[in-house]
Amino acid sequence: MKITFCCTDTKAEPWLAGLRAALPAAQVDLWQPGAPPADHAVVWAPPQQFFDEQTQLKGVFNIGAGVDALLKLRLPPQATVVRLDDAGMSVQMAEYVCHAVIRHFREFDGYEADVKAGKWSYRKPRSRADFAVGVMGLGVLGERVARALQAFEFPVNGWSRSAKTIEGVRGFAGEAQLADFLAASKVLVNLLPLTPDTRDIMRRETLSKLQPGGYVINVARGAHLVDDDLIALIDSGHLAGATLDVFRTEPLPADHPFWRHPKITITPHTSARTLRDESIAQIAGKIMALERAEPIAGIVDPVRGY
Repeated sequence: MKITFCCTDTKAEPWLAGLRAALPAAQVDLWQPGAPPADHAVVWAPPQQFFDEQTQLKGVFNIGAGVDALLKLRLPPQATVVRLDDAGMSVQMAEYVCHAVIRHFREFDGYEADVKAGKWSYRKPRSRADFAVGVMGLGVLGERVARALQAFEFPVNGWSRSAKTIEGVRGFAGEAQLADFLAASKVLVNLLPLTPDTRDIMRRETLSKLQPGGYVINVARGAHLVDDDLIALIDSGHLAGATLDVFRTEPLPADHPFWRHPKITITPHTSARTLRDESIAQIAGKIMALERAEPIAGIVDPVRGY
């Protein structure tokens, strides 16, 4: 069995060593143009040339949860595209979102500003009952985030394309229930996959349906959010602010207004990083399962886009 590795902007050698250790009977090589055909590929942001040459691939394993960029390429029609289920990312995402929600709810940003100004101040405690958190996207990461928020006794709403039941989470599903989901939420957390249907889903029309003083947390893809609409709704007072980890252009351009907006907190796409050892173990297990014609989790439906 031959496995080829083609991951842009990724240090290859630790991945190659790990895959070779996990799959000792396989030949694992770094892809170079003109390389011989392989059975499976481990990829991240590969060029179109890679798939134009590797037309016989049986499995394409993406070293991340998001596959929107991969699905823009022309892929071998017989190849099974597989994304990571978790590989240590869900707990990181839960940490990040809970931190952002609590920082806003407890007004720690305001306390921080006061301390820097030498001011000793108090703020009236807020009621959790008034801070329902809406999690948009209930896949592996979204479900983990929703469960983590429950531990802090926030009311949690969940919205997904099709109905999903999570104990303690008020469920909404489909386009018909999106407006009701937004109206029931004070904080919006976006964990949707990026597809043609979800692009620009966070725009003036939808964000204005959040409860007054609402707060936005985007940890999915920058293209979900219409930047100017978010800024306008914050400046109008309808939204209290936002925490953003993903952007339409990354790195975020130096002249982008998000850098300077006092009510927007940004981080450099670091909410949940791929953990190499966990990812290698998961990918190796799935490759062997495919070779044995066994079912695996994480298979991408190209039509749905995730």
